[in-house]
Amino acid sequence: MAQVKVQAIASMLQSKDTIPPEYVRMKDEQPGATTYRGPAPAVPVIDLADTDRVADAIADASREWGIFQLVNHGIPAAVIGELQRVGREFFELPQEEKEAYAADPRSGSIEGYGTQIQKDPNGKKAWGDYLFHNVWPPSRINHAKWPRQPSSYREANEEYTKYLLGILDKILDNLSLGLGIEGSALKKAMGGEEMDMLLKINYYPPCPRPDLALGVVAHSDLSAVTILVPNDVPGLQISKDDRWIDLDYVPGALIIHIGDQIEILSNGKYKSVLHRATVSKEKVRISWPVFCSPPPEMMVGPLPQFVSDQNPAKYKTKKYKDYQYCKLNKLPQ
Repeated sequence: MAQVKVQAIASMLQSKDTIPPEYVRMKDEQPGATTYRGPAPAVPVIDLADTDRVADAIADASREWGIFQLVNHGIPAAVIGELQRVGREFFELPQEEKEAYAADPRSGSIEGYGTQIQKDPNGKKAWGDYLFHNVWPPSRINHAKWPRQPSSYREANEEYTKYLLGILDKILDNLSLGLGIEGSALKKAMGGEEMDMLLKINYYPPCPRPDLALGVVAHSDLSAVTILVPNDVPGLQISKDDRWIDLDYVPGALIIHIGDQIEILSNGKYKSVLHRATVSKEKVRISWPVFCSPPPEMMVGPLPQFVSDQNPAKYKTKKYKDYQYCKLNKLPQ
C-alpha cells in the first residue's frame, strides 16, 4: 500500500491555518519557537576561483561551521537550471505516475520516491517528500529508479554529475591540504573513484503552519560531503552556538555540508554540521543534495596522522554500511 505523500495532503487541506497533528513538531523543535531572530554571523561564502586562499577558507569553515557556500564553482548556470527544471517537473506529474518509482522498504535500498524516512520517537512526521537515486559510480546506478518523464531527466542528471565529480575532487583536495596532509588523502580514504554519490530531491509543498512543521528534522549527514543546490525559497537552518539560524540564499552558490565521515577521518578536526529544513507558507521549496560517501564495505575511522597517545581516536573504525545502519536506526555507534 502506497504511503500518502505530503504533496497530496497539502493539496487536500480544507483549512488554510491547520495541519494534521502528526506534522506538528514538539515544542522544542517548532521553528516558530526555536529560530533565533537576533543578529548572527553569516555562513562563510567561499570563492573557489581564489586559488591563493581557498584551501585555508574551506578548512576554517569546516572547523568552525561544518558548512559553507561555494561560488565561482564552474558549473554552468544552464546545467544547474536544467537539473532543477526536470526535478520540479517530476513532482508536478500526476500522483500515479510518480508512484511507479516508489521506494520499496523491503528491498533494503532507500532509492525511489517516498516520504518520511526518519524514525521519530514521538510519531511525528516531516513536511516533505523525496526522490532518491544513485548517480555515481556507474556500477551503482539503477536507471529503473530514474524518472522517464520528463524525457530529458536522465540527460540533465548525467550532465550535472560530470561537473560534480570535479567539484568533489577540489573540495576533498582542499580539505586534505587544510589538515596538512597530501591532497588526495581524504579521497583515497573515502574509496577513490568508487565513492558513492546519491542524489536526493527534497520537495516541500506550501505548509499552512510553517511555524509548527519541519521539512527535515535536525540531523547531521551520514556522508563525507554533501553538495546541495537549493531553489530560491530559503529554509535551511543550522545550529550554531546552540541557536538555530537561517542560511542566507546566495544565487548560484552550491551549499557544502561536512558530513559525519569527514569528521571521523579528521578525528574531530572538522565538524559535521547539525541542520534542519523549514518550510514556506506560500511557496514550494525544493533542494537537490548529493551525498558523497564511501562504498558500503569501506572501513572508515580516524586517519593515523591524527591519532596519538595525547590525542586518542574519538571514533570507532567500522564499515560504512554498519555506521549507516546504526545511525538510521538510532543505535549506538
